[in-house]
Parts: sequence; C-alpha cells; structure tokens
Amino acid sequence: MSCVRCGQRNRVPASAAGKPVCGKCREAVPWIVDADDATFGEVAERSSTPVLVDLWAPWCGPCRMVGPALEQVAGDLAGTVKLVKVNVDDSPGLSRRFDVRAVPTLMVLKDGKVVARQAGAASAAVLRSWVEQTLAPASAAKRP
Repeated sequence: MSCVRCGQRNRVPASAAGKPVCGKCREAVPWIVDADDATFGEVAERSSTPVLVDLWAPWCGPCRMVGPALEQVAGDLAGTVKLVKVNVDDSPGLSRRFDVRAVPTLMVLKDGKVVARQAGAASAAVLRSWVEQTLAPASAAKRP
C-alpha cells in the first residue's frame, strides 16, 4: 500500500495488532485487504480497528464503480478504518451468513459486530459521510 503522504510503498498485513503506518514518514497508511470464508474472522471480526466490508462480485458493474470510491475512503480515513473486500462468488458462506441479496453490500463492523449496512453504490463523499456518522460517538451523533 502506498503512503498517501510521502508515496512510499509499504507492506500491510491482512491482520495485525494496531494500525499500519508508513515505514518512512510514520503516517497512517490505508489498510485494504481481501478476505474469504476462511479468513474473515481473523481479518475483519477480530480487528481492533473498525472495518468497512465490501461484499462484491467481479461481474457486478456497480461493484467495479464503487471499488475506487471505497479505496479513496480507506485512504481518507487511514488509521481510522480498515477496508475488507469479500468476493461473494468465492465466499458463499459469508454471503449466506450476512444474507447478501444484492451487490455491492457494504457493512461497518465495530468490535466484530455489524453496526451499519447498506446495499448499492454511492460516491466517495457519501460513503465517507456514512462511515464517519456510523463510527461517531453516540453523544456526537445527537448534536444538532
């Protein structure tokens, strides 16, 4: 993953304690990883960082459009959120478990639990706002 600040390429593990930082400038780097039926628990559900899950399919036009927007959100929110991409064709167990009826389906996991879910594509700005509002403390979300 390339650092948004200095451009340095960094290796980012699928799962790790803490949050990935650039080896050169120490800035948070986007955390974008793939998961499947076998790795989802380790990569997403046991993550100490909130997770934005993209349940997508390679044949899905809207999925291909929303992919870059999600990567932008992961870059904008580096250090705050981890993007986990799940190909539903390769992960039928997760598709059944989360009752995926349409792709893309997006979920936000916090402490391993789904706290928000939506289906369909949206712009990076709309997705970022949705993630930020979902992760905002309850007291901040209630402010006018």
